[in-house]
Amino acid sequence: MAWININSLSLQIRIFLSMIVMIVVASLLLAAISIVQFQNEARSYHQERLERKENAIKEHINFVLNTTPYKLTPGNLGLIFKDKIHELANIHNLEINIYSLNGQLVQSSKARFWIDKKAPPIPVYVLKLVKSSVEKRYVEIRTIDGKKNRSSFSEIKDNKFKPLGILNLPYVEDDGFYETELQKFLVRLSQVYSFMIMVAFALAYFLSKYVTKSLKTISNKINETSLNQKNEKIVIEASSREIKSLITAYNAMVDKLEESALMLAQSEREQAWREMAKQVAHEIKNPLTPMRLIVQNFQRKFDPQDPALNQKLDDYTKTLIQQIDTMSAVASAFSNFATMPAQQNETLNVVHVVELALEIFNEPFLAFHHDTDELIAIIDRTQLIRVVTNLVKNALQSIPDEQLDKRVWVSITEQEGQVVLSVADNGVGIPAEHQDFIFEPKFTTKTSGMGLGLGIIKNIIESYHGTLSFQSLPEKGTIFIVRLPVLAK
Repeated sequence: MAWININSLSLQIRIFLSMIVMIVVASLLLAAISIVQFQNEARSYHQERLERKENAIKEHINFVLNTTPYKLTPGNLGLIFKDKIHELANIHNLEINIYSLNGQLVQSSKARFWIDKKAPPIPVYVLKLVKSSVEKRYVEIRTIDGKKNRSSFSEIKDNKFKPLGILNLPYVEDDGFYETELQKFLVRLSQVYSFMIMVAFALAYFLSKYVTKSLKTISNKINETSLNQKNEKIVIEASSREIKSLITAYNAMVDKLEESALMLAQSEREQAWREMAKQVAHEIKNPLTPMRLIVQNFQRKFDPQDPALNQKLDDYTKTLIQQIDTMSAVASAFSNFATMPAQQNETLNVVHVVELALEIFNEPFLAFHHDTDELIAIIDRTQLIRVVTNLVKNALQSIPDEQLDKRVWVSITEQEGQVVLSVADNGVGIPAEHQDFIFEPKFTTKTSGMGLGLGIIKNIIESYHGTLSFQSLPEKGTIFIVRLPVLAK
């Protein structure tokens, strides 16, 4: 029989089935709870009964020890209880076994033919549990031939509280009374709930039909409602206050629907322009920071007598031109209603480009490591510089100004045919509740900016068949990892 899809059923049938299921589930839960309760009561009864028996027998044993003519030593236990063991068992109606401290049977109230056999000693683990427990007592529970057997082990002590031996009291649980009472209760419970199920069938049928009558009319009207047409209001007599509220809400919605349709079209156009403006502003702002750093660095380190002045000036000029080209591409894309600057598939040395991009940063705690001087990949030079500067800038901003030990690591390695670029810091890290949203547009934990940087970087990397991932521990730091395919040599 195929399973019935609950979503395909009408509300009337769902209400009907829900009431029936509730009755059935309630009866099953009550039966289960009752069974557990009876089992717990039986368990508590046997546990307490064994404890009472054990306390009474121990008091009797202490009396025997205080009145015996033999010296109270572990070796005399057999003589002390030779004539008393059966008397104790008969008085307390329970089997009694007395073992030496090393677990060997000394005396037992069992029949003589059982004693003639070599009695097994107390297991070593039981002896350890008895000696290690605070009460010097351990109860072992086993199921033998379908019956639960409890067997308590406790120390026998002299009047100076020195251990003389081990007292063992086997006890077989008899749950016949509880099982009989449980069966009677379950029979009565099934009778009551059988009657309730029949009543529930009738009640559920009429109630579901009454509730869904008005809802069907409302459902038909809602299905006919459209944003592109004149919609009619619902005019029916409500069968309940909730249905009346639903009708009133629908009629109010119809009044506002036409007005909302016009506002929606206008809002969508405005939102599209607003999002484009935000993204363009963000993309233009990104190159400005490294350009400012380049100029400040050049101003601070300018030395007319430097023999490498021409080379440094050439490097500064190239970096500035690259950032200017980036802004120019963004401006051109905006004027042409495009998305972002078109990507160029350039074959370049990633190590060299990253090293060039890092020259604009003057922080002494920024370190760059690379295993090789050449790793060739296909990627837009401008886009790669944007990725590096953005990740490094984020790493620097994540370290508080008051932190003394500041470190940012940039490294490049080759792993399994991929260029692996990592940017790590020991800043404040990314909170766990923010990590799932870090690449979403507009998400930011900063007090300024549009929150588009990491999302754009991820899109750039993925457009070149790469990946961008991160690992972060709050108050420990963050590492961003860029993977790009290596161009085969």
